Parts: sequence; C-alpha cells; structure tokens
Amino acid sequence: MSDPATDGSTAADTISYQSISLAAGRRVLDAALARASQLGRALCIMVCDPWGEPVISARMDGAPRMSAQIAADKAWTVAGFGGRPTHLWWSKIEDDPALVHGLTKTPRLVIFGGGIALTVDGVVVGAIGVSGGSSDEDREVAEAGAAALAGPS
Repeated sequence: MSDPATDGSTAADTISYQSISLAAGRRVLDAALARASQLGRALCIMVCDPWGEPVISARMDGAPRMSAQIAADKAWTVAGFGGRPTHLWWSKIEDDPALVHGLTKTPRLVIFGGGIALTVDGVVVGAIGVSGGSSDEDREVAEAGAAALAGPS
C-alpha cells in the first residue's frame, strides 16, 4: 500500500468525479415517463452515471423490447463522449464517409436523437437515453427528464 507522505503522490495525481444519485435519477426518470405519457408513447428510458453504468431504468407497458437496449446505448454514448447529445452526431459525420462507415460500426454508439447529458452546475453527472418513439420524440422525452435534474428536489 502506498503512503502519500513518502511516495510523492499528491491530490494532483487523482481525478474526482461527481455522479448522479439514485434519488436524482428517479426524478429524471419520473419526468421522462410523465412526458412520454403526455405524448401517448410507450418508451424505454435509461438513466446512467458518467461512466455509462445504469442507475435506474424503465420499460413502459407496451414499449418495444429492443428499445430497452437502444435507450441504454444512447445513454452510454452520451456518457462515453463527455456529454455530447446523440442528435448532434449525424451532422458532424455525414460529409465524411470514413467516419460514417467507421463510427457507425462502433458497438453501442448511437448517432440519432434520444440521448442527453445530465448536468449539475455544468458538470456531466450522467446521461439519459430514450427509445421507442421517433428520434424527435425520444429527444423531447430525454430533454424533459434532464430538465427535472435542475428542478426542485
């Protein structure tokens, strides 16, 4: 076991992270579920931590089974790229065939709407992924969930 007093390590040798709590994740999920219900859509929703690991998720009654994995992959994509929303990917790569053909073969990477960063004071603490509707519907529901993080506790 190393001893910082004798091995020369300092706090500068480590990185601290903030992560969404389960309670906050539940607020995000509940807001997303409410918006999906308002839209009359049965969707799958995943809230993950900044490393893309699940915190809480739901598959609404009648939601497509495969959408659960797609929602998880959207959240994972956002987390894996430091908070970049999934809907921004296509416009950045569409004119570069190497990126289109290379990146789109990356396992779990999603390049269409429905993945949004969850931030607190400008710090990415997680991500939300939504799937089962159109790209625009998924994005709208994800944004509603993300907005709940900034709202009252």
